[in-house]
Amino acid sequence: MFDRSGLPAAVTVYEVGPRDGLQNESVILPTLVKANLIRHLVGAGLNAIEITSLVRPDKVPALADAEELLAELAPLLGKHRMSALVPNQRGLDRALKAGVREVAVFASATESFAKANLNNTVAGSLEIFRPVIKQAREAGLRVRGYISMCFGDPWEGKVSTNQVADVAETLFEAGITELSLGDTIGVATPGEVMDLLDTFDDRSISRSLLAVHFHDTYGQALSNTLTALLEGITTIDSAISGLGGCPFAKSATGNLATEDLVWQLHGLGITTGIDLQALVETSRWLSDKTGLPLRSKTAIALANQKDETR
Repeated sequence: MFDRSGLPAAVTVYEVGPRDGLQNESVILPTLVKANLIRHLVGAGLNAIEITSLVRPDKVPALADAEELLAELAPLLGKHRMSALVPNQRGLDRALKAGVREVAVFASATESFAKANLNNTVAGSLEIFRPVIKQAREAGLRVRGYISMCFGDPWEGKVSTNQVADVAETLFEAGITELSLGDTIGVATPGEVMDLLDTFDDRSISRSLLAVHFHDTYGQALSNTLTALLEGITTIDSAISGLGGCPFAKSATGNLATEDLVWQLHGLGITTGIDLQALVETSRWLSDKTGLPLRSKTAIALANQKDETR
């Protein structure tokens, strides 16, 4: 019999679809559609949502309306955990002006991805983040850190766990409050997830401060998630309908679908506070609005089941 004693009683599902998902899709949504998507997600019980990125509009056209979106969602910003990605001081200034209460910074574990995505070195990008994190914390904001390419890089291959932990230590020293470990191209396996977490233990970085962010390129996202849960991780990133991908790794599929994650968590008896049916309806609504196909296996199965009973 499967031993559930190591599983957490409750998990935070950290929704990244509105930012990480939409920025990598070909369809650019109107601001009001994005705002309604986020309202639907909140209505389904999601209380941790990354809603946009405050980068230069020409760099990420899909999120060029960040200020307009934040203004539209202003009544929700203080009531729910809603964050915005900031790449630099200018991004932080815009976030503070908009009333954001949590920001995120995005680092890389590898030099190749740092150059491709950040146009900098790993060390150089971390130095840019240091004053941003400091000012954000002084302003009372939570700061989430991301590390991309934690398990594999399309140019460099397998990534050493110590390489990832070195970047993590620098981010925590700078003052981040949570760190999300990204399997950006979806190559991780359960054994590698355990190895990375063991390395973090060796560096005395508490698992309570960590989140995991899996892509499903090799069909391992849910297996990796279960491993992380058994290893003490209680915050899991996912995207509604499996939105997203990686523009620098063409083989990478979208993020772990939130519907599939919630189906698994509820099946394990883990509390999420999320209404799965409302979440699936949101996924179908989004598909209708965007023309993008349903990618969540759970959403597809439940939709087919509903059609069969008509």
